[in-house]
Amino acid sequence: MSETDNRELIEALDQIEREKEISKSILIEAIENSLLAACKNHFGKADNIKVIIDNETGEVKVFAQKEIVEEVTDNTLQISLTQAEQFFPGNEIGDVVNVVVTPKNFGRIAAQKAKQVVVQKIREEERKVIYNQYYEKERDIITGIVQRISAGSIYVNLGKIDTILTEDEQVKSERLLPTDRIKLYVVEVKETTKGTKVKVSRTHPELVKRLFEYEVAEVQDGTVEIKSIAREAGSRTKIAVYSSDSNVDPVGACVGVNGIRVNAVVDELRGEKIDIINWSEDPVVLIENALSPAKVISVDVDVEEKSARVIVPDNQLSLAIGKEGQNARLAARLTGYKIDIKSDAEIM
Repeated sequence: MSETDNRELIEALDQIEREKEISKSILIEAIENSLLAACKNHFGKADNIKVIIDNETGEVKVFAQKEIVEEVTDNTLQISLTQAEQFFPGNEIGDVVNVVVTPKNFGRIAAQKAKQVVVQKIREEERKVIYNQYYEKERDIITGIVQRISAGSIYVNLGKIDTILTEDEQVKSERLLPTDRIKLYVVEVKETTKGTKVKVSRTHPELVKRLFEYEVAEVQDGTVEIKSIAREAGSRTKIAVYSSDSNVDPVGACVGVNGIRVNAVVDELRGEKIDIINWSEDPVVLIENALSPAKVISVDVDVEEKSARVIVPDNQLSLAIGKEGQNARLAARLTGYKIDIKSDAEIM
């Protein structure tokens, strides 16, 4: 490269360092390695070849490391003492010196390689930045805009990249349209040969938990803890909440004044019903709470078998079981107990 080209290269690298926050030294090292690979076409294996780019001037030089010997048997790896004294006075036999062997046409090759490497490095670093940006959102909520719907899949723009909300991660009752803004739970972020891939969900139970964290300050700061979640996406969710602070009502905190907090979550989930109950270490109390809104007469638990027999008033049986068994099913998932519900009329 000419002096002008050298200067322009260094100025370009300085600008990239400022604007892209990609280290100039990393770029220079990458260019040197690329040029070293190119040297193999000229010097064969090039095991003793080094390429050095001056950080200030941009001048590119190719050196061959050669051993000073009395009699040269390999011009690639050796140099005679007589020749060495012309360029490296004071060295002795056995010393290794760096001999400049820059090819005549190397400037043109260097210019081409430098451009290729810089472009490639910028792409790599930009991909890395995008990956890190979205990786920070893994297991959290992200907002997306629906772009189009095709063959059951929903294509969503997340800002710098697009993702696909697959059928198994969609809420069946939701009818999303292009331009709709939706919140999604980020299940996984991974780097692939085609760039960053983000797996998202609208059905994941953690979506509900994260929405409450955003809406309820006490959940966000840890004063109120969501201990368990059971969800049938699009229909109903039960969450069990707890606070170690006796002055804090965990259910009330999540509901909010006039239901403002829970309603904000319900609106985001497009009408999904949410039951909020108090968590208890006592499985009897927890199961009784989990079957809310039904009233319970008694709960008999087998801790080892993780099962429970529940008696409810006759007029509460259908409510306890719920439509198509949903209330009992969610209560079982929430508590981790297999629940058998009977009415008081059935056991008399």
